[in-house]
Amino acid sequence: MENSKGPIVFWNRKEGREEVEQVYGDSALQWVYGTQPGQWLAEHVLSGALLSRLYGIYQSSRLSEHKISAFVKEFRIPMDEYEEGPFRTFNDFFIRKFRSGVRPFVQTVGQFPAFCEARYFAFDRISPEQKFPVKGAFLSASALLGSEEKAKPFVGGPMLLARLCPTDYHRFHFPDSGRVLESYSLHGKLHSVNPLALKYKEDILMTNERQITLLETENFGKLAYIEVGALCVGKIVQTYAGRRIVKRGEEKGYFLFGGSTVIVLGEPGVWRPDRDLVEQTALRRETLVLLGARVGELCS
Repeated sequence: MENSKGPIVFWNRKEGREEVEQVYGDSALQWVYGTQPGQWLAEHVLSGALLSRLYGIYQSSRLSEHKISAFVKEFRIPMDEYEEGPFRTFNDFFIRKFRSGVRPFVQTVGQFPAFCEARYFAFDRISPEQKFPVKGAFLSASALLGSEEKAKPFVGGPMLLARLCPTDYHRFHFPDSGRVLESYSLHGKLHSVNPLALKYKEDILMTNERQITLLETENFGKLAYIEVGALCVGKIVQTYAGRRIVKRGEEKGYFLFGGSTVIVLGEPGVWRPDRDLVEQTALRRETLVLLGARVGELCS
């Protein structure tokens, strides 16, 4: 993890090396969350839903189409991995799908697959003693889920926190087959989820707009699946909506433009995150994991 003005450093699991993140809108984020005037603007203007809605309208209009080719070039997006367009708006491009077979989901029953392609933090258990590696803050199940009652099954259980950059694949998937127990939304602000923003305001993941789905899975017990909205995220779309029975690897939904976060909580003693992810988290460093790759396993 970077210092307040330095680069965002993460571990590329596939390549086995440390890399520096290329941040979309880096200079703007540095000013907004790294200066007092910017922080005031973020809190009182930028994090409101209206701005994100208006920006989302622009990103879904033909006026945004011209941005696509420059974005692909600047961030070296491997378009051969994705289905072909046409992409008539930037949001058409932003929610692009992988080609069939490019990201297979691990099918071994006891292995927990990555539910999105992102930079992961992993914790064996979450509690007030378990510090989140940003400014000494911690995440609690009750704060994330908005209810002590709903949080009870997950207190002391594992957590996977996946941060999606604007350059990433922005669809998210079910990690296991099972059934939907409940789904609901918690309204809040729309701060950036970039690590720089988290250093300024450590409770972002617990106070931003969230959509929550409680699942009973075939192999990993109960899961709380949380999508966190963020600055300039026009909308969180649930493509599974209306169905109670879901399957491993099946698309759950997608974020329209913006960097976002997905958090998954589990019950204590049922499954645990992979050691390498936990070790990188202890070093305050995220791990880039490909969609569908193993990120955890059943407890023995």
